[in-house]
Amino acid sequence: MNHDIDEKLLVKKVFLLAVLKKEEGESLSETLVSLVNTGMFDKKEGKKVLQELKDEQYLVNDALSMKGMILAKEAEQEFKL
Repeated sequence: MNHDIDEKLLVKKVFLLAVLKKEEGESLSETLVSLVNTGMFDKKEGKKVLQELKDEQYLVNDALSMKGMILAKEAEQEFKL
């Protein structure tokens, strides 16, 4: 069970990191498509993750909230190691 939680958190962190690193003017939909194209998840699953991030207030008004920024920066540091 813990493995599923870790994987879900990892997917959320990667999504938030992608939002952090997205090009200026790039929409969340475009970021979602980019992640789908990497094979990280299919579009349906990606939309579900995006909605969860909004519901959990990691994303507010299609941008990172402070909470989302902290998790995205944490992910950035993890992936640098």
